[in-house]
Amino acid sequence: MLLVDDDALVRAGLRMVLSAAQDLQVVGEAADGAAAVAAVREHRPDVVLMDIRMPEMDGITATAALRRLDAPPKVIVLTTFQADEQVMSALRAGADGFLVKDTPPAEIVTAVRLVASGEAMLSPSVTRTLLSHFSDTQASHRRRRFAIQRLATLTDREREVAVAVGSGASNAEVAASLFISEATVKALVSRLFTKLDVTNRVQIAIVVHDADHS
Repeated sequence: MLLVDDDALVRAGLRMVLSAAQDLQVVGEAADGAAAVAAVREHRPDVVLMDIRMPEMDGITATAALRRLDAPPKVIVLTTFQADEQVMSALRAGADGFLVKDTPPAEIVTAVRLVASGEAMLSPSVTRTLLSHFSDTQASHRRRRFAIQRLATLTDREREVAVAVGSGASNAEVAASLFISEATVKALVSRLFTKLDVTNRVQIAIVVHDADHS
């Protein structure tokens, strides 16, 4: 994993917390977004913990740049506030979730493990709060139209899985509720990434929400 923050003390604290977990390894650090992109190219981490507010290149721009790589890492953005317009921008740019900087150490470790395994670590209620907080009328109407068009390309089963994922359900929970295997759910989620043109489960939730509520 890679730690990205312009505050050396924050990076040191995160390194101490994450290095204490036997199954996690910190492979590098960076003090701004540009350095983060270079470090990802060099170290190929599975997960990046990315501060949003940094000099030179901020975390939103850096997240978008990482998503364009051939094998992009999972990205968790770090912020001081939960309901933050920049958090929403980072999620739309491709971040897999976010953590508030005063999150308890055990929850940080859990979040990293969840994201590394491909599960969502951002609660749908938080996504809904962010979406409803920060959407001007014209932009939200445009997003709703676009989201409806994308959902219209799905089969009935794919739409059921999309809605379940959008509600925050894990693969196991989706499988149980739809009476299908976890392997089938994983295959369907992969198909959703392609058909909805998204990169993670959080963005599936955003598309579902945009279609229903924008």
